[in-house]
Amino acid sequence: MLVLLPPSEGKAPSGRGAPLKPESLSLPGLAGARAAVLDGLVELCAGDEEKARQVLGLSEGLRGEIAKNVELRTAGTRAAGEIYTGVLYDALDLAGLDAAARRRAGASLLVFSGLWGAVRVGDRIPSYRCSMGVRLPGLGALGPYWRASMESVLPEAAGEGMVLDLRSAAYAAAWKPKGELAGRTAAVRVLHARIDPATGAEKRSVVSHFNKATKGRLVRDLLTAGVRPRRPAELVEAVRELGYTVEARDPGRADRPWALDVVVTELH
Repeated sequence: MLVLLPPSEGKAPSGRGAPLKPESLSLPGLAGARAAVLDGLVELCAGDEEKARQVLGLSEGLRGEIAKNVELRTAGTRAAGEIYTGVLYDALDLAGLDAAARRRAGASLLVFSGLWGAVRVGDRIPSYRCSMGVRLPGLGALGPYWRASMESVLPEAAGEGMVLDLRSAAYAAAWKPKGELAGRTAAVRVLHARIDPATGAEKRSVVSHFNKATKGRLVRDLLTAGVRPRRPAELVEAVRELGYTVEARDPGRADRPWALDVVVTELH
């Protein structure tokens, strides 16, 4: 099973490891596109700082991220699973997994990125700032920019297994499974269910923080249990056995992804 994750806006500092070796990154079919984005980002940030801040959508308090991007080729690196922090990755707690679950994580987790396209959690990268929503001079919006490269690389990475899509909308724009592979894909959202005290009716909503935390815990539980479903229906059964409340919508067509709602009543 291939699990598609969003990155985190906040990232750990670059490590003390050797500088970036682009040829060592997974999914070598993305190498050309990665080089173009890296060149464009470094050039942008090495020039007019105010322009770079506006293009990257940074607040005044995050202006220091621009200088970090300038040093991307020489900065130290660490595993992507250590670079990405935040709610989802805190709940996933890769470092706390046992050895078998860590191996599964290395083989199945794919983190989407405005800069790298997608990387595995074991790929060594520097800390950076470049979201998928950025419009980089010379390349345009990064979501559409990555699409052609992803379409030629990701189906092979998925193989014959299923795809579990936990990405946010901005990162989902970079690649959408098509055809038979789409039929092996399940896109997940997390809904908070609560009783409205005024009406007694149940209301459901997406709460960003807990959406991310639940997704992180779900992936951790799947990795720990060694679940390897080949089709969305098998995934639904497995997730329910892990104690989650899941509502699945079968699209009724072999070329359309399933939609899974994980419903939670307690937010923590």
